[in-house]
Amino acid sequence: MTTSETAAVSAPPPVLTRRGPFVARLRDLALVPAIVAVAIVGFIVNPVFLSSDNVINVLQSMSEISIVVLAETIVLITGKMDLSLESTFGLAPGLAAWLIVDPAVTHGLGVHALPAAWAVPVVLLVGALVGAFNGLLIVRFGLNGFVVTLGMLIVLRGLLTGISGGKTFFALPESMRYLGSAEWLGVPASVWISLLLFAAGIVVLGYTRPGRALYAIGGNVDAARAAGIRTDRILWLTLVVAGMLAALAGLLISGRLAAVPAAQGSGAIFQVFAAAVIGGVSLNGGKGTIFGAFTGVLLLFMIINVLTLAGVPAQWTNFLNGAVILVALVVSRVTGGKAQT
Repeated sequence: MTTSETAAVSAPPPVLTRRGPFVARLRDLALVPAIVAVAIVGFIVNPVFLSSDNVINVLQSMSEISIVVLAETIVLITGKMDLSLESTFGLAPGLAAWLIVDPAVTHGLGVHALPAAWAVPVVLLVGALVGAFNGLLIVRFGLNGFVVTLGMLIVLRGLLTGISGGKTFFALPESMRYLGSAEWLGVPASVWISLLLFAAGIVVLGYTRPGRALYAIGGNVDAARAAGIRTDRILWLTLVVAGMLAALAGLLISGRLAAVPAAQGSGAIFQVFAAAVIGGVSLNGGKGTIFGAFTGVLLLFMIINVLTLAGVPAQWTNFLNGAVILVALVVSRVTGGKAQT
């Protein structure tokens, strides 16, 4: 061992100053002033904006997509991305409906092969299997995550269209409708579920060893592997969890609509990326927080709600999502000082 290597080994670990965590917390709160500003503008546009009914409406309308944002955030932090989440969002409840609904009631849709009690387990299982298969191709075979999940997005979308014949599944059992339609303490259950999942995500990523491992992998996967982190296993598990979260989100919106359209989730990935990026989640991996992602999706849906109350047509939503992504990328580049690849 050379003198330099000996010095490197014996050198004490770097001491973390208070400035690092403090700056990180400030970045978490970066969107709070914008949220307050949008709330003020919304009240000026229409005083109904700050009414309790409208606030609950905003929270419910964002609850399902916010869970997909949570799923995408944990994947992005590892330095990967999962485009197939939007199709899992539709296929998981769609496949469960196909297996459960009675074709005699739905004019030929479905096979009625399983009892209604299997609805939620089937939905979550489909999400887990999609995530596991993505992990097989990305982790085990070393394929490009963007291309793999793009292909999976198309495959899953085609599968949902195929089993539904391009139609909408309806006459869903109570087991599929409950979580999306129930109210707990006067607030939609989907809102509570979303908030609880984000709270759990904040705790796991901020205060547990597996959570810190995600950041280590996203920052430098080779260094993380050298530090003894089982990178392949964690990446695989992350994709499985993300798939299950997207499937749960699809179940919630299917329950709220009491139906599963063949196009459910189509285009949702644009809102998901817009919310994650504006919330400070880096596309390069290793940076971003769950709380930041939550403020991103909240701000995005608040803006959409303000535009709706102002009478702006819904067709401008995609323009807004794209503009938000571009602005967030520019701001990230200017404040971060690092070129994005």
